[in-house]
Amino acid sequence: MGRAFVRESDDAHQDPPRPRPQLAPGVKNHITSAGARRLRAELDDLLEQKSRLAPGTEGPTAADRDPRRHDLEARIRALQQILDSVVVTAPPIIGRDRVCFGADVLVRHAGGQQEMYRIVGFDEADPERGQISWRSPLARALLSHRTGETIGFQTPSGLEEIEIISVTYSE
Repeated sequence: MGRAFVRESDDAHQDPPRPRPQLAPGVKNHITSAGARRLRAELDDLLEQKSRLAPGTEGPTAADRDPRRHDLEARIRALQQILDSVVVTAPPIIGRDRVCFGADVLVRHAGGQQEMYRIVGFDEADPERGQISWRSPLARALLSHRTGETIGFQTPSGLEEIEIISVTYSE
């Protein structure tokens, strides 16, 4: 089909959102309370936006044809699915020097540079901001270890030793 037969509105839609990766059967979808609050706030904001686009009772309106509506509804459905599946997991009460879910972990890499990572849920991970999923290889290597321990972590360039400088919990 040539471009002459493509509606202008067909270009307005972005690619459909990729389905989010699934956890293995039986694995709980842990999330921090802060992450759950952020997702709930995003959902509330999107529902408010949707209500402003809502069509009247007189049949199809411009709001029905608004290309943003489809994307908005898709994100709302995704957030509702996520929030229905999560288990809000609190940080530990005892053993707070040990890396557990929700920990802020300051590490020193073999080259001397230090980085802070926060062990968070699958749906709130943002590696560029130092928030890594508890299912990620680095988080799994850190979990259960304590301040002062050095662990081996397999990177694409080989085995790296990482020292745990501190473990703190903000919630």
